[in-house]
Amino acid sequence: MSLSGKTAVITGSNSGIGLGIAWELARAGANVVLNSFTDNEEDHALAEKIAKETGVTARYIKADMSKGDECRKLVEEAGACDILVNNAGIQHVAAIDEFPAEKWDAIIAINMNSTFHTMAAALPMMRKAGWGRVVNVASAHGLRASPFKSAYVTAKHGVVGMTKVAALETAKETITVNAICPGYVLTPLVEKQIPDTAKEYGISEDEAVEKVILAKQPSKEFATVEQIAGIAVFLCSSAADQITGTTISADGGWTAS
Repeated sequence: MSLSGKTAVITGSNSGIGLGIAWELARAGANVVLNSFTDNEEDHALAEKIAKETGVTARYIKADMSKGDECRKLVEEAGACDILVNNAGIQHVAAIDEFPAEKWDAIIAINMNSTFHTMAAALPMMRKAGWGRVVNVASAHGLRASPFKSAYVTAKHGVVGMTKVAALETAKETITVNAICPGYVLTPLVEKQIPDTAKEYGISEDEAVEKVILAKQPSKEFATVEQIAGIAVFLCSSAADQITGTTISADGGWTAS
């Protein structure tokens, strides 16, 4: 699945799922643009490492995904955007009547609004190039709800809906738009939560994983960053030319019921 000559812009990609997708796209031959809201030596070193180990061109561009103008500027500064991966996201957990308004605004902006702004900037580039792939990293929470996650569930449902709209608008072009809906993925952030969860419930770490963190995931196994990245590369391949406007769940059976 060679993506040689293509340029991929991946938001929220200096760690976790976004970084994993950047690595796999680079291994498939795509030039990659990494992104986050920070701008330090480690960020640029990640891009340098990807370039050195894969032979592609890799850059890091700072952009705050909570700001629409910076979302659009990211794509414009990339210079080309054959592949757009919308991955940036944050989370906050609280009951609706206790949910801080500023947290709601930030989650909606970063998790959902950024997807609109980056697509609006990228689609004209894809049309001009005659080819394009948009991969929106949604969530099982884009298909199902959970209590205390009103902003996140709302944003991810919005991303799924936006994915369908964009797919219909580009259906007669060589552009596809799809969403990946992961369940719980074993990222460094999640790994750090396991000991704290075990301590909170007074149970072992294994029990914390099975009974609390993966309570809704029937397989009782985390998805891996590599698995999510593999799905993204597949959606960018010619094998997925007729896959558009849909969601691919990687949730161990969560949304099967």
